[in-house]
Amino acid sequence: MDTILQPVLAWLLAAVVIFIVSRLNLGLSVTGFVPALIAAAAIAIISAVFTWLLVQLGIKIDPGILGSIISLIVAALVLMLAARFVPGLTVAGFTGAIIAAVAIAVVTWLITWVLSLF
Repeated sequence: MDTILQPVLAWLLAAVVIFIVSRLNLGLSVTGFVPALIAAAAIAIISAVFTWLLVQLGIKIDPGILGSIISLIVAALVLMLAARFVPGLTVAGFTGAIIAAVAIAVVTWLITWVLSLF
């Protein structure tokens, strides 16, 4: 049961994070929770394909400041690409995508931290 429940909960949490960041008006917007669910799935799929392509090309993102900056840029590009495929998801250019990617990371961290308290 845990093997099915864990990805579903992660997907729901990602949709909640996208929905929250959307309401903060930081460069990302969704028209409702259903588009946030679709966006979370699309972002996960695009990110997995992008990561697979990087591995196939032999590109490794090292940890550290430079790796974090590259990961942020990749996250912004994934958001922009997802916005092209998901109706109801819009991103306000590359700057908006960068800001939204940072906000998604911060909100995810906060929710994870709060949930770890219980």
